[in-house]
Amino acid sequence: MSDPLRHLLSLHDFQAAARKRLPKPIYAYVSGAVEDGQSERGNRSAFAQYGFRPKVLVDVSARSTRATVLGREYNAPVGVAPMGISALSSYRGDIVLARAAAEAGVPCIMSGSSLIRLEDVMQAAPGTWFQAYLPGDDAQISALIDRVAAAGVSTLVLTVDTPVAANRENNVRAGFSTPLRPSVGLAWQGITHPRWLFGTFLRTLLRHGMPHFENNYATRGAPILSANVLRDFSDRGHLNWQHVAAIRRRWKGQMVIKGILHPDDARAARAQGMDGIIVSNHGGRQLDGSISPLKALPAIVEAAGGIDVMLDSGVRRGSDVLKAMALGARCVFVGRPFNYAAAVGGQHGVAHAIALIVEEVRRNMGLLGVVDLNAVNADCVVQLTSA
Repeated sequence: MSDPLRHLLSLHDFQAAARKRLPKPIYAYVSGAVEDGQSERGNRSAFAQYGFRPKVLVDVSARSTRATVLGREYNAPVGVAPMGISALSSYRGDIVLARAAAEAGVPCIMSGSSLIRLEDVMQAAPGTWFQAYLPGDDAQISALIDRVAAAGVSTLVLTVDTPVAANRENNVRAGFSTPLRPSVGLAWQGITHPRWLFGTFLRTLLRHGMPHFENNYATRGAPILSANVLRDFSDRGHLNWQHVAAIRRRWKGQMVIKGILHPDDARAARAQGMDGIIVSNHGGRQLDGSISPLKALPAIVEAAGGIDVMLDSGVRRGSDVLKAMALGARCVFVGRPFNYAAAVGGQHGVAHAIALIVEEVRRNMGLLGVVDLNAVNADCVVQLTSA
């Protein structure tokens, strides 16, 4: 029997396929950026501003994509980025993503804004990292951290670039809101997308009940249709480095800060005992006009003083992975394309997407003239423009 995904040849191909499969509001939530989309476009254009400088006549027959991240060896330096409410775009989305990553031997970060209990995901895919959005007060933060530890999480990721809600006009225009508000338009979108309606939404309702935000607190959060969701995503503007220090004292496992773009913050993260940093602008979904993570990366690596530095936002090709590694990233994380892959093909779709980009990394290593990823360094790339 032929593979129904065989016509999907790159991560780009999954987006068009998912657009057909998903209702317009759900697709808009996944695909959309913020305001004028400057950050999202900048994330992609940054990679085009670097060119490779390959070496030839190198024996690359034994090249390997294996990479060590936070002291653990993975099959490739490409991971699954945390994506909120992914169980709304694909059935049991968080579990699908985590299992596919585990089977491929690559890292996966589960989102705190998820509709599946973190305990269920950890049971399905042990070793998955967990990304937390910090609640509003110290007692709630401590209780959440204790819950995460009890679930068996070994790597905690704190996302710190969401102090206030972003201006995601595209969601409003497409009819997506948090909480979801039932309407004639939303019902029509479901009816006209039957594979999603029956395969994801109604299947979830029948087997698991109304989706709730499960992991914002130590206890269960609000259902996705509840007005209390607004309270659950209230302003985090008071959070600061003192909260990070308190969590570092309480948390016994590895700890990563995600959302760093300024070298001063990288130095602060190192001083607070972080094990790693993820350079990120949230995929262009927070501050429009923010610097692209790739452009911020070299200064962050220098300021980080030897702790593992990773990157997300805008990665779509194996060439992007290698350019980020040449500028100092230990590995990269990919978001939207893996979400699209889950929507189109479930766990098999995500596995296919991971395999595509990992094979691109392997192929491009051969063309670049490197056998081991440790040999990918600044000598491998040249900045083509100063823009």
